[in-house]
Amino acid sequence: MTRCLMIGLALAALCAASTLAYARPPTVVSSPGYDRRLQESRKALSGSPTTTEPTSAPVVKPKRSKKKQPN
Repeated sequence: MTRCLMIGLALAALCAASTLAYARPPTVVSSPGYDRRLQESRKALSGSPTTTEPTSAPVVKPKRSKKKQPN
């Protein structure tokens, strides 16, 4: 009897925890104004040329260190 009660409580806790995983905070909603501005910016980017020349990394000469003289 006690074992069945413990298993039942464990299953109930597991089901309760799994339903909370699908909840979204109230701030996660789509905003029509944001979506419109995002689409406009994407259209503006698609019309602009996106080819740029790759920048070459500056060539750094290795530093020469003095060798220590044995005592």
